[in-house]
Amino acid sequence: MGEAAQITADDGFTLGAYQAAPTGAPKGAVVVIQEIFGVNSHIREVVDGYAEAGYFAIAPQIFDRVERNIELGYEDADMGAGIEIAFQKLDHDAALKDLQAAIDAASVHGKVGVVGYCFGGLLTWRSACELNGVAAASSYYGGGLAAEADRTPRCPVIMHFGELDAHIPMSDVDKVKAAQPDIPVYVYPADHGFNCDHRASYDEHASAQARERTLALFAENLS
Repeated sequence: MGEAAQITADDGFTLGAYQAAPTGAPKGAVVVIQEIFGVNSHIREVVDGYAEAGYFAIAPQIFDRVERNIELGYEDADMGAGIEIAFQKLDHDAALKDLQAAIDAASVHGKVGVVGYCFGGLLTWRSACELNGVAAASSYYGGGLAAEADRTPRCPVIMHFGELDAHIPMSDVDKVKAAQPDIPVYVYPADHGFNCDHRASYDEHASAQARERTLALFAENLS
């Protein structure tokens, strides 16, 4: 369904992306922000899924500033490599420039929602608070989000966490709830990465419920 694309940030850097268009006129656009594993086959499937739901969808390859076309799996070595890239090698301010470029490119198809997973869940929150043109945002198990929960979002936001997530303890989720009492924070009986059906932590019910809530958010704010 989808295809490779190129987008250019305002500092002149060109990065790759994967995008997919719906059949018929888009209901809006969705920027999908990757996990620490790059724009891999799972993220491409997520993009395709939002296109099937009627949205133009695009996943920018935000690791391209470190190394182009990074795609990792889910073994321990992959996780270690992804964490190093995301939290040690990648310039997060530059990543936000690339996300703004993706939002701007997607905006020709209507209002733009942002959804992200893991590291992308954190960047989804930052996008909702800092970037222009974001109409709604859905953050999935954003690592480190509790430390930034005092930010002020510019658009409607919902968040999803797993109560079995060893990476994000419930004490962190409680901090987010306390800092953002007006934001719906959904907690599922699931582990970190519950949306990814390529991982052992996949939870079909939690994934379906979170997607339903995300689509409802987008339907309300992107139409």
